Amino acid sequence: MYKQILVPTDGSELSLSAIDQAVAFARETGAALTFFTVTAPIAVYGVTGEYLAGGFDDYTRAAREEGARRLAEAEARAKAAGVPCQSRMVESDYAWEAIIDAANDAGADLIAMASHGRRGLSGLVLGSETLKVLTHSTIPVLVYRQPKGG
Repeated sequence: MYKQILVPTDGSELSLSAIDQAVAFARETGAALTFFTVTAPIAVYGVTGEYLAGGFDDYTRAAREEGARRLAEAEARAKAAGVPCQSRMVESDYAWEAIIDAANDAGADLIAMASHGRRGLSGLVLGSETLKVLTHSTIPVLVYRQPKGG
């Protein structure tokens, strides 16, 4: 069956639920997990000088810290269930491409991800990322949805 599963996360509640489901699935099937998160590079429009330098450094540090926090939480859930795991984080403008690349790099035979992430505009963006992964991946994709009433 499945030996290596890539699990992208954005830290949202639905993403955490998908992690729990993926951990349970991996435990049942004997698969290992690779947790993955994408940080977006800072968008710079008309900003120069010291403000850019400090803003860039602060943004990059905060994005990496948040990504590391997401991955540590996912790893803790897998380790508590006795599921072998590793983590990876990249910076990319295109999360869907980064997810597919990470799955290929990890030798994943399944991508397990949430149907959408954060609410509002970022939720719409992640939802479209899930759709793009479904559309472009040659690796099977298991999509976790929020149960009705949840």
